[in-house]
Amino acid sequence: MTRKSRRLWLTLTCLICFSAATALVLNAFSSSIVFFMAPSQILARPPVPDRVIRLGGMVVAGSLRRTVEDNVPVNVFDVTDGQAAVTVRFSGILPDLFREGQSVVALGTFRPGHPFAATEVLAKHDETYMPREVAEALKRSGKWDPRFGKPPSAGSWDSMTRNEAREMTGRSAQ
Repeated sequence: MTRKSRRLWLTLTCLICFSAATALVLNAFSSSIVFFMAPSQILARPPVPDRVIRLGGMVVAGSLRRTVEDNVPVNVFDVTDGQAAVTVRFSGILPDLFREGQSVVALGTFRPGHPFAATEVLAKHDETYMPREVAEALKRSGKWDPRFGKPPSAGSWDSMTRNEAREMTGRSAQ
């Protein structure tokens, strides 16, 4: 084998190994990425059933229902982005700052025809805070334009009732 052909084979081998390593790294990253979605996005294009996503929006006033199953508190509430509402089911204790009419981000999975199965619920930490993803969802939905001031306060969402959220999506709350 000539020196030139050995160099070619070595270069090809290195290129194949580098490509394989890059593919493995990208595959590992893609399985651990958690996407943010607003309720209208979830209903328009439902994610793969086992895909973990973050659902963000405002908790619909009057939608919180609490029960206990097997000595575990179960909370069911609706989250809206002003265009659509998604029912969320969370087993566990909600954060102390969780309130109806406030912004929330829930981590979990969604299957069409079922409530969003949340494994974690994050509530805002003061009255002026709004998660960046929720603010962006409000901008996309047309409910807030940054040129006209700050995002809408949580109090302005208190007027949205559970029935109005049902009408927005054309379905009954689960």
